[in-house]
Amino acid sequence: MNNSALSSLTALALKTIAVILIVSSLIDYILLAYPLNLTDTGWQIGFTSQIVDRGIVPMVGIGLLVIGSWISSAVDGQGNQISLLSLRFWAFLFASVMGLIFLLLIPLHISNLGQAQAQALSQITESATAAEGQIQSQFEQITQLLQDEQRIQELDQAIASGQVQGQQLEQLQTIRSQIQELRQNPEALTAQRESAETQLRARREEAEKQAKQNAIKSGLRIGLSSVLLAIGYIVIGWTGFRSLLVGAGGGMGGKR
Repeated sequence: MNNSALSSLTALALKTIAVILIVSSLIDYILLAYPLNLTDTGWQIGFTSQIVDRGIVPMVGIGLLVIGSWISSAVDGQGNQISLLSLRFWAFLFASVMGLIFLLLIPLHISNLGQAQAQALSQITESATAAEGQIQSQFEQITQLLQDEQRIQELDQAIASGQVQGQQLEQLQTIRSQIQELRQNPEALTAQRESAETQLRARREEAEKQAKQNAIKSGLRIGLSSVLLAIGYIVIGWTGFRSLLVGAGGGMGGKR
């Protein structure tokens, strides 16, 4: 096999692999978008993240396609002639479009992260408020029980009657013992309430901290990756167009 035949085979193999990579990436992007839900911030964040994570694959395909086309042109002696049917022309156009897309994804993703963080913090606040209400309600009920002599007498009668046995009896005896301890030491109830509220505040602060950290990490990872991908695609696209124009002297030529 001579050098010309080997070069042609190499060019064909590179272009075939490139087309497969690009087409499979586009199919993957379409499937990732299904089902489409543009009004959902969470969906937008997930879709953007996955698009960026897979962004290098089409770039590799474009690079292989350009190399294969250049090899093919060199073998045929066509140079950098431009044609709307040229694979290199469409590769550079696709690279430019992809660069613009990744450039636009940066502010979009940051904006969505801000909304998602605000929603997460709002949900944490609502949950914490509801939990505080439950704690207050529970301790108010306990306080009322400690002051309700009739209910305490009924509890004593149930324990002494012998009609309650087993685990249920143990539960009633435990409740009666706790009531006795709290009546003898009222400050213990206040301490328990303060402890519960402190633990709740700590969990709330940790949840808010985690939500903010997740937003920052996602913003940095996806933002920086989008910047790098945008730069890479734009450089490939516009450098490629410039090389075609310079090499062809601004003219239009044959298909490659």
